[in-house]
Amino acid sequence: SIVLTKIKIIGSAYPYRGGLAAYNERLAIEFQAFGNPTEIETFTIQYPSFLFPGKTQFADWEAPENLRIERTVNSINPLNWIKVGLRIKKEKPDLVIFKYWLPFMAPCFGTIIRLIKKNKHTQVICIADNIIPHESRPGDHTFTRYFLKSVDGIVAMSKSVFNDALKFEREKPIELSPHPLFDNFGDQLTKKEAIAKLGLDPDYNYLLFFGFIRDYKGLDLLLEAFSDQRIQNQKIKLIVAGEFYCKPDSYLQLIKDLQLEDSVIMKTNFIPNDQVNHYFCAADMVVQPYKTATQSGVTQIAYHFNKPMLVTNVGGLSEIIPDQKVGYVVEPEKMAIANSLVDFYLENREKKFTINVMEEKKRFSWDKMVEAVFRIYSKIIKK
Repeated sequence: SIVLTKIKIIGSAYPYRGGLAAYNERLAIEFQAFGNPTEIETFTIQYPSFLFPGKTQFADWEAPENLRIERTVNSINPLNWIKVGLRIKKEKPDLVIFKYWLPFMAPCFGTIIRLIKKNKHTQVICIADNIIPHESRPGDHTFTRYFLKSVDGIVAMSKSVFNDALKFEREKPIELSPHPLFDNFGDQLTKKEAIAKLGLDPDYNYLLFFGFIRDYKGLDLLLEAFSDQRIQNQKIKLIVAGEFYCKPDSYLQLIKDLQLEDSVIMKTNFIPNDQVNHYFCAADMVVQPYKTATQSGVTQIAYHFNKPMLVTNVGGLSEIIPDQKVGYVVEPEKMAIANSLVDFYLENREKKFTINVMEEKKRFSWDKMVEAVFRIYSKIIKK
């Protein structure tokens, strides 16, 4: 393994909240475990408030220990990009890592990178969640091209992202390394303990839809599937845990129209990191009925808590969830989802799937992500 004198990660981190921040913090800890001093530079402004769909961008918990995080980057101020780029150019870190998820960040990131690289020492690697976003906007391709032209190498977290990256870049080294386990959301609880912590009825079984609610995530398909009489005839409830990042009205109306008020539990605030385990450990299975996807942090939380999953056959989700082994891969249609939910309970699949989850998750360790980054780094410096 390579040991570098200084690594910087630039992107979302405390005091920002959400999966991107949790990922960057966990990655920094792993680099440090490998003996590489690592610090994070995060945003003074991440999104202008009119672009942010949730209630707040900020965490209401303490900063992570043993991590140096500084707020330096203003995503919308070009003068700041120049200042940050010139400063890091002077500092000469061996490696700078940018997590790329949204073309909105491309002008900021791409400009900073071009300035850093004038020092002829620092290598820049992108870890890509998405190359082409789920909800496209004008300028996406132009912005993404501007960003990718500036980096030295790319780690893609799913095959679909890997293939998208090749549409922009064929000269640079690209590695495929799946999203590692999110193992930073507290301890495993028994189902009984978790149900008690959430104040739920222990006589029921629970399915979980978790994470920010956006239209592409297919909650409407799940609600329609869940209204199937075969499911309603059993003691099963659906927990929807996560903040609305789209208009809630159509979903609330659908619950009403399908008469699901008593069997759907809506916990639509942001779920703090120290409560995530309550939701996953209370559930029999985690359901992700996405209409489009690349990969998902939710699957990697579910793996950590040894939970079977149902995902739809879109993007990279089927790469992560072997069908009929750790759960189900189905088409994004309500009947396909309903049939699998019925099968899960009728055939008592939970125990078998859970044993397989515990084996399968060994593929998704953080050291594998660090090794992928170092392989790219080695290829770059040998050029």
